[in-house]
Amino acid sequence: MRASKAPGEDLLSGIICGDTHMSKAAFDAAVRRAAAGFEAMGIGEGDCVAIFLRNDIPFLVASRAAAWVGAYAVPVNWHLAGEELSFILDDCDAKVLIVHADLWHKVRGDIPDRIDCVIVETSPDLARAYKLDADLCTAPAGMTEWSNWLAGFEPTTNPARIGPSSMIYTSGTTGRPKGVRRATPTPEQVRQSMDFRARVYGCRPGGRLVVPGPLYHSAPNSYALQAASIGELLVIMPRFETEDFLRLIEAHRLTGAIMVPIMFVRLLRQRKGFRRDYDLSSLEFIIHAAAPCPADVKREMIAWFGPVINEFYGSTESGAVTACNSEQALARPGTVGKIIPEADVMILDDKGAVLPAGEIGEIYSRFGLFESFEYNKRPDERAEIDIDGYITSGDMGYLDEDGFLFIADRVRDMVISGGVNIYPAEIEAVLHSHPMVRDCAVFGIPDAEFGEALLAVIEPDGDTNPDPGAIQAFLREHLAGFKVPRNYEFAHDLPREDSGKIFKRRIRDAFWKEAGRQV
Repeated sequence: MRASKAPGEDLLSGIICGDTHMSKAAFDAAVRRAAAGFEAMGIGEGDCVAIFLRNDIPFLVASRAAAWVGAYAVPVNWHLAGEELSFILDDCDAKVLIVHADLWHKVRGDIPDRIDCVIVETSPDLARAYKLDADLCTAPAGMTEWSNWLAGFEPTTNPARIGPSSMIYTSGTTGRPKGVRRATPTPEQVRQSMDFRARVYGCRPGGRLVVPGPLYHSAPNSYALQAASIGELLVIMPRFETEDFLRLIEAHRLTGAIMVPIMFVRLLRQRKGFRRDYDLSSLEFIIHAAAPCPADVKREMIAWFGPVINEFYGSTESGAVTACNSEQALARPGTVGKIIPEADVMILDDKGAVLPAGEIGEIYSRFGLFESFEYNKRPDERAEIDIDGYITSGDMGYLDEDGFLFIADRVRDMVISGGVNIYPAEIEAVLHSHPMVRDCAVFGIPDAEFGEALLAVIEPDGDTNPDPGAIQAFLREHLAGFKVPRNYEFAHDLPREDSGKIFKRRIRDAFWKEAGRQV
């Protein structure tokens, strides 16, 4: 283990991403310049600024500037393309798109003509991390380039509004994205929310914090935005790499991070002796969520990092409703925590009756602190998940006698792979359009690295099985890469319900039985 700097000794503050360091004063000036730019574009209260960026400082600048003028920042998963991207841009009525140069080259034909684009040059750090063509990383001639655009405005002198939180798009049972649109909070709600994140997420004033996951996800997004405001240092990783992550902790004496279990798995798989190479003694609070974490992985991480591993359970809609520290995780393997004071959780059967401790049902929760939300342009779908002010994300689980929540299964067939939500119905719809597919079932199977991996079980339309490579290529024409299954099986006599629908659960259970878990 190498010697590292003592706290306070020549340590940077502000924001770091790759080789770029921005002081707090420079960040604040950039936010004010971007706010002035948005004002000049006519963007104001209730409007939407779409952000199609990899992890980069301009992501945070644009998000804060949108809130400054009362608009919604709308982070969009940068893996999306085609109708998936254009649908979200149209659904939120985005007025401007902030986009990395290399991504713009990929999706320029999918951007509605009415939307103004501001091109952020793709940094050398991102180009290296994603092995990008340098020729595609600069803004094309004639396009508005981010740094020049910022330089063209003096920092706004208009006071910052209490803008709404970012509008995150999350999919439902049909896989069609829905924007979670929250009302603008009151000053007291802002204060309470910041206190809540400091306590539950560990995103505390003066913290030296790192975000290794994508900023388009709701939890890393809110964590990073708060860290940029109240933290001493925020480090954004262009892409998660195990040794880089540990090196950053040691070099900058980082105190906290927000992670997903797949990152734990990759850290634990490193070479023998790896754990002694880095000084992690500065760590105080790691928070993770977004996917099930196997109990043995949690146990190993606590043994390595110390009792700093914490977990929360919730959704984009609800926010965190339970929390679990290291001591609780070791005492109750598999729990996602106890209900936090600001929330309430109940377990309901299929008739809406409350179930007693130990009985599995659908999880409904209520979080009194966050401002109310609606699904953008879809009030009916908001009502569908609500019972007396409690909402569900479709998870099944139970509460034990002491009020700790355990996840047992999912009502819907959503797959969480590496912390990313994937909806099989969307994939199945594309497969059904293939001429050699009579029927199909897509679901998650156990995967040691990602938690779950996609499997497509296909009933061919004929006696010959299609080529899996050709099926993959077909899917890639219509879907983002992370939605395309890597695993395929073919069957000519799939089990079916009385209605004729494939009995997906019966097929799925065979793969999970040996794993010793159901989610």
